[in-house]
Amino acid sequence: MSPPVPETGRWNFGDLFDALAPALGNKPALIHGDVVVSWAEFGTRSNRLARALVNRGLKPNDKVAFFLRNSPAYLELFAACVKARLVHVNVNYRYVETELLHVLTAFDVRAVVFDDEFDDQISSMRDRLAADTLYVAVGPRSVSQESAAGGEGNEVPRGIESFERLCTEGDSSALPLERSGDDLYFQCTGGTTGMPKAVMWRQHDRIALFGMAQGTDAAGHASLTGARENSSILLPACPLMHSTALTTALVALCGGGTVVTLVDPRFNAEELLETVQRRNVSTLSIVGDAFSRPILEVLRKQPSGFNLDSVTSISSAGVMWSSECKTELHTYFGQAVLRDSLGSSEGSGLASMETRVGSSSETGRFLIGDNVKVFTDDFREVTPGSSELGRIAKSGFIPVGYYRDEVKTAETFPVIEGIRYSIPGDWCSVETDGTIRLFGRGSNCINTGGEKVFPEEVEVALCRLEGVVDALVVGVPDERWGEAIAAVVQCHSPGGHDVPDAESLRVQLRSVLAGYKIPKHIRFVDEVPRAANGKAEYRRVLESFVLG
Repeated sequence: MSPPVPETGRWNFGDLFDALAPALGNKPALIHGDVVVSWAEFGTRSNRLARALVNRGLKPNDKVAFFLRNSPAYLELFAACVKARLVHVNVNYRYVETELLHVLTAFDVRAVVFDDEFDDQISSMRDRLAADTLYVAVGPRSVSQESAAGGEGNEVPRGIESFERLCTEGDSSALPLERSGDDLYFQCTGGTTGMPKAVMWRQHDRIALFGMAQGTDAAGHASLTGARENSSILLPACPLMHSTALTTALVALCGGGTVVTLVDPRFNAEELLETVQRRNVSTLSIVGDAFSRPILEVLRKQPSGFNLDSVTSISSAGVMWSSECKTELHTYFGQAVLRDSLGSSEGSGLASMETRVGSSSETGRFLIGDNVKVFTDDFREVTPGSSELGRIAKSGFIPVGYYRDEVKTAETFPVIEGIRYSIPGDWCSVETDGTIRLFGRGSNCINTGGEKVFPEEVEVALCRLEGVVDALVVGVPDERWGEAIAAVVQCHSPGGHDVPDAESLRVQLRSVLAGYKIPKHIRFVDEVPRAANGKAEYRRVLESFVLG
C-alpha cells in the first residue's frame, strides 16, 4: 500500500521545516556531544543561513556542495538549502582530487561548504572552479550557540565566509518563497566503477516514500506532529554524506524527532554505546556487519556496561547484514526490531526483512517491497521458484534520472509495458513463497570460465568461518579463466587459536560453495578497505592484486 500523499503533490522539505520549527519549539532537533540545538534554534539558524546564501547571489536550483563530516552543520545547511530552493550535493570527503573536481564541475556547483580541516583540498582547486563560486568554512565553533562575529579562533581565510557567522547574523524570519514538490533533491553516488553520478529526485516523491506525512499540507502535518508525546531519537552511525544516514535523519526530522551525531570523526563503537545510553536513543542507523561487528566487540568485553533499553529499532541498508550478527545483537538489544532494507540512491523500498527476539532470518533473504518486480535482462518477469536470476525493479516513487546523463538514465530507468521502473542492478532469485534471495550488484559480477559469481555470496561464506573478521572479493584477470576469484581477508585469533591460512579457508569453503566460487587468490590484510559508511572499496582491492 502506497503512503498517503496530497493530490497536489507539493510536499517540500523547506515547507515542512518552516512549519515544524515553531510547532516543536524547545524540543531538541540536533544533538552533537554536549551541543543541543532546539527546533526553534534549528529554524532560525537555517533561516539566516538560507537568506545569506540568497543574498550572496545563489538562485533557485543552484547546487551547493556539502564537503562535511557529521555535525549539526550538515543538517542546518540542508534545511537552509531546501528553504532557499537550492540543491544539496553530497560530497564524499574521502574523494581524491580527480573525483572531487569532477563533482564540483560536472554538477555545476555554485557554492562549497566545507569543514575547515579540508581547506587544503579546496584551496588546491579553487583556480579551476568558477570565479564566482561561494566558499563557506565550518570551523570548530560552528556547532557552538555563541555568536561567532569577531570570535577568537574563528578567523577564516580571505574570500571564504564563516558558516557560524551566516547562521547567527541577520533576519531570522522564514524566507518568503513559494516552493514546489518538483524542487530537486540530489543524491550523489560513487557507485562501484567510474566517476560519481548525481541521482535526481523530486522532493515530493522522496517525502512520500517516508510514509509518515500527516494532514493535507505542511502546517497540518506540523500541528499533528507537535501534539504527539513521543518521537524518534535517531543516531545515524554512518556519515550523513551517504544516502543511508541522510535518509534516516530526514525521516526523523520530518517526523518531529531528534538526530544525534557522534563527535569522533572515525566510527567509535564505544562512543556510540555511551551516547545511546546518555541520550536515550530510540533508533540506530548502521550499515550491516561493517558496523555490527565493532559494536559487538565492545559489548562482548562489557556485556553489562551499557543500558540499551531505549533502543527499539536498528536499521541497516547498503550491504549484507548477516543473520549471525543479528542474532548476537539481540542478546544486548532485547527490545529492538532489526530492520534490514534493500535500496540504493536510485530506488528506495526495494525489499526488507524485520527480525525480532526469538525469530531468525536468512542472510540475503528479503520480503519484496510495494510496486517491486523482478525482471530478466529481456524484461520477462521472473517466475517464483524457477531459480532464474533477475534484477529488482521498482515503480511508483522513483528518481527523475541522472543529472546530465541521458544514456545512463535510459538504462537504469526503462519503461516496461508502459510503466517506468528503476533498476539499480541488484540480482536475485524469487522463491516460491514470494521472498527474494539477494546475490549482489550485477556490475560486480565475476565471470570465471563462463560461470557467474557474485562477490557478496563468497564474502558472506568467508565471514562465517572461524577467525575471519571481514572479507572482500573481486575478479582479477586470468589467462585461463578470464577472471579468477580473489579475496582479501581480515582475521583475528579467537581464544588463542592460530589464525587460519589460505588453504584452510578453502577447505572450509568447499563444504558451502561450488568449486568455481572458491578464491584462487587469498591475501590477508590488517583491515579490509571500506568507505566511512561501511561499503566495500572494491577498486582498492582490485588495484592491490593487479598493481601489487
